[in-house]
Amino acid sequence: MVGKDLEKPVSDCTDVVIDICSLRKSYRLGDMDVPILHGIDLCVKKGEFVAIMGPSGSGKSTLMNMIGCLDRPTSGKVVLMGKDTCAISDNELAELRGFEIGFVFQSFNLIPRLSAYENVLLPTYSNSKMGHNPAQRAKDLLKLVGLDDRMYHKPTELSGGQRQRVAIARSLINEPSLILADEPTGNLDSKTSEEILGIFSELHRNGCTIVMITHDPEMQKYVDRTVLIKDGYIKNN
Repeated sequence: MVGKDLEKPVSDCTDVVIDICSLRKSYRLGDMDVPILHGIDLCVKKGEFVAIMGPSGSGKSTLMNMIGCLDRPTSGKVVLMGKDTCAISDNELAELRGFEIGFVFQSFNLIPRLSAYENVLLPTYSNSKMGHNPAQRAKDLLKLVGLDDRMYHKPTELSGGQRQRVAIARSLINEPSLILADEPTGNLDSKTSEEILGIFSELHRNGCTIVMITHDPEMQKYVDRTVLIKDGYIKNN
């Protein structure tokens, strides 16, 4: 576990993907500051599959926003792939988010008018790594998640499980260092949830680093480690 001394040097270990130190987050509500996270310390190494679990209101979604560079902390440090996200510009933060983090959301977040193939390609329109062939990679990823025969179907023509498979393929298009999944099975039935978790498990076996936000204790059997969060505090690590 990362110590609480903010003056300590940031770890330069190449196997550390997430290094969080004394993270605090508050939101302004009227004339009051409402604290959500209270001094979070967390380290995730390359290749780990970690579940962050907690009840509604525990702070897990806020923690996800910090890890995903969707928001900045009130105090403390969030270091991703060796970069202190509190010390870089908004443009650098957007670049880090676009190239290094793949997002999978509970509600899929697919564009209805685009085909599965076009949805997978979407992140490459603004962020695409040099030397890559996004079109071919999108097709390969849809094949990887078992949708090579449905790649030109629109989301309304796909089941919930198929839509989440598209979302997983999309999260991988830029070969990110981290996959961040927020309740990825929350809108799925138990059988489909098992299929989706099977895909995540396969990605993990192939070396992907995955952090999954969840409230479902069944997830624990799929992951390397479970981090429990309650009332803005990590209860174990």
